Amino acid sequence: MNFPSIKKIPPIYLYLISFLLFVISNLIKEKSPLLYGILFPVGTIFFLLGLYNRITNK
Repeated sequence: MNFPSIKKIPPIYLYLISFLLFVISNLIKEKSPLLYGILFPVGTIFFLLGLYNRITNK
């Protein structure tokens, strides 16, 4: 995977975005299950991208 724009973003920002998406998705879990189903995997993807970015930049 080659994402030049993702490689420039510090991993802490990707972790922060994933944390916010997890919190928002859990807050709206009961009201909108569809949006929960979208936000939770997106948060997971941002977390994994941050982890990947941190591992490859060492």
